[in-house]
Amino acid sequence: MKDELFADLLASAEEMVKIEKGEHIPVQEHVHTFSEIDVKAIREATGLKQQEFAVAVGVSHDLVKSWESKRRQPTGASRKILLLLQLNPFIIHQLRTI
Repeated sequence: MKDELFADLLASAEEMVKIEKGEHIPVQEHVHTFSEIDVKAIREATGLKQQEFAVAVGVSHDLVKSWESKRRQPTGASRKILLLLQLNPFIIHQLRTI
């Protein structure tokens, strides 16, 4: 690893420790928070079983199980699709045709 990259990584880790200790307040636009998504409730609103839901959303059955048991939280495109389904569960019919 290049020295400059390592120094940047180390500075980030030190900043994280200061934030955790309350010694530093990060700039607001650098703070990202994510609310949990109730994947099971979304899936149940679509009327699909876990396997069918996984195929429609384009993820593995094991990933859906992990989301529903709260072992993992959806991120990226999957998160956006789930938020759309939360607003309108009938979108699942369009997803199943793609």
